[in-house]
Amino acid sequence: MPICDLRSIIQAVNSAFPADILGLHVAGHGPDARVVTVTGEVDTVTAPQLAAVLTAQLATAQLVVVNLDDVQFLGSAGLQVLFEANELATQQHRHLRLVCNSPTANLTLESTGLREHLTFANNVPDALNNSP
Repeated sequence: MPICDLRSIIQAVNSAFPADILGLHVAGHGPDARVVTVTGEVDTVTAPQLAAVLTAQLATAQLVVVNLDDVQFLGSAGLQVLFEANELATQQHRHLRLVCNSPTANLTLESTGLREHLTFANNVPDALNNSP
């Protein structure tokens, strides 16, 4: 008889974490601008979803604004996604702007020094109005 049932452990772990810890919403603003609103947690599990959305939007829009105001956790995988999306935007002669009034996400961006390498606006209208 096994000491522990692996399925029981996996079910217990999965039930401890909400299924939807990341929310992504894309809104068009004219033919060349998109706003990607991110909510919840950006970590190793959810970062690939954010990467896919940002890559898809950068393929079609000249300006992509990433609204991080409602991000509750921004891990290293999320930082990597933002950095790589910025690099992709530069390579494609497109623009990526971030809006981040989340204390938690700002602390992560500041402490890693990444905030100095990305373009930020105070709010979404400012990010959209200061079009390149």
